[in-house]
Amino acid sequence: MRAKVAGYMPLLWLLCIPVLNVCYGLLNREGPNVRSLMTIMDVHTPFVSYFIIPYLVWYPFMIGMFVLLFRKDAQVYYRTLVMLCVGLVVCYITYYFFQTVVSRPVVTDDVPLHMLVNLVYNTDQPYNCFPSIHVLTTYLIWKSTVQYITLSRKAHAVIGIVAWAIIVSTVFVKQHVVLDIVGAIVVVEMMAMAMRVLFPLRKKAPASVSA
Repeated sequence: MRAKVAGYMPLLWLLCIPVLNVCYGLLNREGPNVRSLMTIMDVHTPFVSYFIIPYLVWYPFMIGMFVLLFRKDAQVYYRTLVMLCVGLVVCYITYYFFQTVVSRPVVTDDVPLHMLVNLVYNTDQPYNCFPSIHVLTTYLIWKSTVQYITLSRKAHAVIGIVAWAIIVSTVFVKQHVVLDIVGAIVVVEMMAMAMRVLFPLRKKAPASVSA
């Protein structure tokens, strides 16, 4: 039993994420120069309260996927975690020097989903949006899974659907704008290019058809 528990001790490295997240709390307030990256696409994107569900699913999704990565391939787990931590640092530096804000709608608490939206709004100020941490972490984990983890096609499809639902939810609940998504994906792709050069990994075997 002890040996089995000890085998999962490397998952404690995930605590690096909440430690780094202290920086987010310190920066999540209005600074002297706040910019808006809203585009015409954002103006025409409706507020859809149902998307608060995938938005909040991000928390268990991230933890669950890191456990999956660790169980399938510890090297991929460590690689993805390092990239995530580097990505967080890039986000925090960007927030400090280039702070952005998102305009939010007024949401009443007349339905349960609206209460969840307001819970998010009340605990997370509308600053520090570019690039989106929600998107950066989700896209990074999804990309690592697709490239390096062998799963069934059905499993990959489910993970992909959940991941992209989380990503698009950020604009439908008005936590982010489109450029926040683009910025996060660009950061991940740049890190991935650097990692392929510095620490190349063999890509996964073809996915199996069975569930």
